[in-house]
Amino acid sequence: MDPDVLGNGFDPTVPNAARMYDYFLGGKDNLPADRVAAEQVLRYVPEIPIGIRENREFLVRAVRFLAERGIRQFLDIGAGLPTQRNVHEVAREHAPDARTVYVDNDPQVLAHARALLQDTPLVRVVEGDLRRPQDILNNRELREHLDFSQPIAVLLLAIMHFIPDSDHPAAIIAQIRGALAPGSHMAISHVAADARPEVAPGVEKVYQNASAQFVARMTGEIAPFFEGLDLVEPGMVNLHDWRPDNPFIDPSIERTKAYFLCGVGRVSPSRADG
Repeated sequence: MDPDVLGNGFDPTVPNAARMYDYFLGGKDNLPADRVAAEQVLRYVPEIPIGIRENREFLVRAVRFLAERGIRQFLDIGAGLPTQRNVHEVAREHAPDARTVYVDNDPQVLAHARALLQDTPLVRVVEGDLRRPQDILNNRELREHLDFSQPIAVLLLAIMHFIPDSDHPAAIIAQIRGALAPGSHMAISHVAADARPEVAPGVEKVYQNASAQFVARMTGEIAPFFEGLDLVEPGMVNLHDWRPDNPFIDPSIERTKAYFLCGVGRVSPSRADG
């Protein structure tokens, strides 16, 4: 990683959740502390890279699905470090005029994203913390780029499991949903502990020392995040079961248990006011 994009005031000894994600994907935008923490997590859940790749593939399929249904505005909250096949890249393949806003609260992520996307006119990168959704919704630059009177697709991918219960994650989602016009959609993905509940405490412990704390949740704790949305088929399912392009499933993933849930829901006229 280029030290110029890290900014001032960061502590290289603190593992960064976004850079750990990059390491899981096989990227190079990570530091020794990130790699050490990531390897500790992999000892508990060695199949994490599979889930993360499937999450990126879900992103691609979901954005394509939404663009093909006429969505021209995308709001990716908790975007993380830019990688291949980002939201704006997929969207413009199907809708060249699509507008995208990336939101993150990590100064290193923001600096990196702005450096890479500064010459992309239909894309904006803004600072925002999902734990304070109204600040995001009121952001001037975001409001200038996206028209909230028209449908918007909000992406909350692999971010809600970093929001503790004390911050009321379901209420956060409801507040964002209530600000959206009818015809908008929300796409959500969240790690589920059903398949490996015995390793969840160990993973949570590793993230206690990182920039964001991981929260292990079971299916029953994740389902309320989709309330108030009209889920499109096939509903809330494992990543590889959401409108797959390729029927092949990695044999190391047990299909019968929830391990990384996702879904896309539409904001209907009767529910748009939260």
